[in-house]
Amino acid sequence: MISTEVFKNFSYGVYIVGSKENDRSVGCIANSIMQVTSQNPTIAISINNDNYTNMCIEKTKMFSISILHEKTNQEIIGTFGFSTSKDNNKWEKFEHLQVENLPVLKDSIGYVICKVVDKMQTKTHTVFLGEVIEADMLLNNQEPMTYAYYHNVIKGKSPKNAPTYIEEKESNDKYVCDICGYVYDGDIPFEDLPDDYICPVCGVGKEHFKLRKDND
Repeated sequence: MISTEVFKNFSYGVYIVGSKENDRSVGCIANSIMQVTSQNPTIAISINNDNYTNMCIEKTKMFSISILHEKTNQEIIGTFGFSTSKDNNKWEKFEHLQVENLPVLKDSIGYVICKVVDKMQTKTHTVFLGEVIEADMLLNNQEPMTYAYYHNVIKGKSPKNAPTYIEEKESNDKYVCDICGYVYDGDIPFEDLPDDYICPVCGVGKEHFKLRKDND
């Protein structure tokens, strides 16, 4: 028996992993990133095999990591976490830098640029090992966003391609975003929200919320 509940006690952050397709920047949200060594620093990242960013990292052998903070605009998480770079230029909506020809979010705590030196393949994900070639701080006055903060405070949901994704059964009679799975639990009845209400996680409009009952 495997209880997936225990996995929620691991510590994770929330990051944007970037790469390139020719001259076009691509990227996705990742939460499974760790420092493997301190001397000659090496970083491990886990990226779903279905993510377009995975293919671009495989081709370029390079990736960037932008470290998100607790006040990160939720549209950023929605854009990078719940849409594909294959069909969307995600970076054009947000201010970013090009470091070593890789995209880095300006509104982030800091960034790391890596050259792929090895990888490990699983059925669903690729773990890329990257040698750090550049890293720097951008914001010193913000707290890093942990995955626990994202879930418990922002009430965000895991993208289905995330390594930590666990399908959850939602409680009864609640309006749920059909794009990212965010469950509205505000004090104002959902029907009374203004027409321009948007999902705080992925940024889509009110029309994407569906009523989910306990027996659905």
